[in-house]
Amino acid sequence: MYANVKKKEAPKKPLKISYWSKTKCYCPVCRRDFEKEEMLTGSGRTNAGDLTDELHRLYIPTAKYGEVYPLIYAIGACPKCHLALFWSDFEAIKEDKKTLTALRDDDQTRRAQVETIFPHYNLKRERTLLDGAAMYYLALLSYEKVDLGYSPTIKRAIISIRLAWLCNHINEKVPGRNYDFIAKNFYKKALFFYEQTLANETSGVEAIGGIGSLGPDTDFNYGYDGIIYLNAILEYKYGQTEDLALRFKKFGTNKRSIARIFGIGKKSKEKPGPLLNVARELYEKLNKELKDANSIEAELEDEDEEA
Repeated sequence: MYANVKKKEAPKKPLKISYWSKTKCYCPVCRRDFEKEEMLTGSGRTNAGDLTDELHRLYIPTAKYGEVYPLIYAIGACPKCHLALFWSDFEAIKEDKKTLTALRDDDQTRRAQVETIFPHYNLKRERTLLDGAAMYYLALLSYEKVDLGYSPTIKRAIISIRLAWLCNHINEKVPGRNYDFIAKNFYKKALFFYEQTLANETSGVEAIGGIGSLGPDTDFNYGYDGIIYLNAILEYKYGQTEDLALRFKKFGTNKRSIARIFGIGKKSKEKPGPLLNVARELYEKLNKELKDANSIEAELEDEDEEA
């Protein structure tokens, strides 16, 4: 009589991408601990795809876990004061009273600025793509108040380019809300900070040797060569176009830097293959731009002479 009656299946638990660590993070501004969310690894959670010309690793959604964004787990954010930093810097700055005072005084400003771009973000739940982007923006604003001894400029460069990537991913999910425009602004910020990083390092104002991975993504550390390359590719793609003389002057400088660093035209076994490939492609693009600019300039000079 009851043979065909099916048992009610228990609802499936959602597959976990992250977990709350047993070790909490201490916020030196609030002077209290908060929960630390970390990404789980293994079990096919990520499926690495292409590497973009900006050294951003794309991930292919899997049937089991869907879309995963490893980037968003690299930043920690205190849910009380909204201080956000790379995880290790919560410990690094805990005795720096000047930095802590500046961060404490800027609490409300950080929140207000981030809410204008990433409304309704939440620092207490398992982070979403929008929450992760909000944390990065909080971090960008937090490092503005951090002493130069902690290398904030290169960190703001890395954070800015990651913010651009995350905003582009948000735009793919919810188009029509200007996140593509916001991404372009973060790209421009990244260019500014990469350029400033190189200037500060060269002049001895701010060292970058002690920060560990220089990214720019979380999958590989491209080191100082990566900074040289990113400064050049960002200038090529997002640099100003009003002053063409200055633009082409920077192209020439970047072309020479790439040729020197990456040994364009020579065999190199020391540089990472993917970086060498994109550097060679950029070198050719810069070379073409400069040749075209020279041709146009020569034509204008001929016209002036004929006139």
